[in-house]
Amino acid sequence: MGLFDKKYCDICGDKIGLLGNRKLEDGNMCKDCAAQLSPWFSDRRRSTLDEIKAQLDYREANKAAVEAFRVTHVLGLDTKVMLDEDAGKLIITRSRKWQDENPDVIDFSQVTGCDYEVDESREELKREVNGRSESYNPPRYDYDYDFYVLVRVNSPWFSEIRFKVNSSRIDRQHSG
Repeated sequence: MGLFDKKYCDICGDKIGLLGNRKLEDGNMCKDCAAQLSPWFSDRRRSTLDEIKAQLDYREANKAAVEAFRVTHVLGLDTKVMLDEDAGKLIITRSRKWQDENPDVIDFSQVTGCDYEVDESREELKREVNGRSESYNPPRYDYDYDFYVLVRVNSPWFSEIRFKVNSSRIDRQHSG
């Protein structure tokens, strides 16, 4: 099989364009079928065709759960954790039109834990003296921070949902 041989999606049967192939362990999938997978799913390349078909069936059934979802509480601004406290379910999404995006509806009982992570980067600030870059004494640094929440879930399709809480990096300068 050559590099430019035509490939067909093993899910829907459509011809796969030049840059549209998504490899599976035992087949190929088009980008349109891949777009229907859960946004939290990351193990496509090691998944079999049968596993992908089962997930697509789950995603189709999830549409009814999205339709039945009634938001009682929203946490967050950019990425939102939406709760349906009456049904004991939650959705995590960045989409304003979340009903159209088919976000995964998760039972509270599927949540096994939650943590936060802080991603810090540090860059030394320098000054120019006589045309040369020179460290301050004491050194000064520019710090950037990103804050993430990691929700662990018991799901056959993904085990964690990681999302950034802040919508832009938080900057801070510090001496010493």
